[in-house]
Amino acid sequence: MRVLVTRPQPQGKHSADALAALGHDVWEVPLMRVEPVDADVSGSWGGVIITSANAVADLGDNPAFGSLRALPVFAVGRRSGEAARAAGFSEVITAAGDVGDLVKLLRARGAGAKGPLLYLAGEDRAADLIGALVANGIAAELRVVYRAVTLPFPEELVAAFEAGGDVQAVLHFSRRSAENYLAEAHTAGVAEQAIAVRHYCLSAQVAEPLVNAGARRVAVAPRPEEAALIELLPLAPH
Repeated sequence: MRVLVTRPQPQGKHSADALAALGHDVWEVPLMRVEPVDADVSGSWGGVIITSANAVADLGDNPAFGSLRALPVFAVGRRSGEAARAAGFSEVITAAGDVGDLVKLLRARGAGAKGPLLYLAGEDRAADLIGALVANGIAAELRVVYRAVTLPFPEELVAAFEAGGDVQAVLHFSRRSAENYLAEAHTAGVAEQAIAVRHYCLSAQVAEPLVNAGARRVAVAPRPEEAALIELLPLAPH
């Protein structure tokens, strides 16, 4: 199966390698580029929250990183937790993969008792984590530390959709990436072809814009994890 991976790098390379190891023909076409945003993250914090590996990718350049590194990090899932450890954090507590699980974890741990939590986030967010935390009596503040910039369909991808059959499936890891995919396909004049392929989505929320656009072959991972998403794909013939 020829699978299109539209994730920004370096996450896209990680997904492509996992698919290639299973025998799939992978085409890496990032439709977003992640850029760091300068932010003042200094303060007296009780801990750090991240919901994306992108939140800590360039954190080492921030002058307040030394003090942050001593704090516990609460990560939404395994991949973001691994990124936090790689960035230099030693105490990393990982939730089961979505914001609801993260809020439950923070509440169970009594997070925020020693000071407000610092939520390192992207410019665009699918969920109102701060609102959920406030509703649960957990003090937290948000700082935007990265943004995702949309990239157009490259000419090679447009030609592939026009020719038909060169792309059999697309992996979607976020609602915004799915929305970008649809918007750029429409701009390139290949919306019908782009919708007709198989779509594998990390969650129902990610799948929603595709379904609303008329996609009929949409599968949703049973858990919001990359491994669960990849398991949806049929095994490649050997």
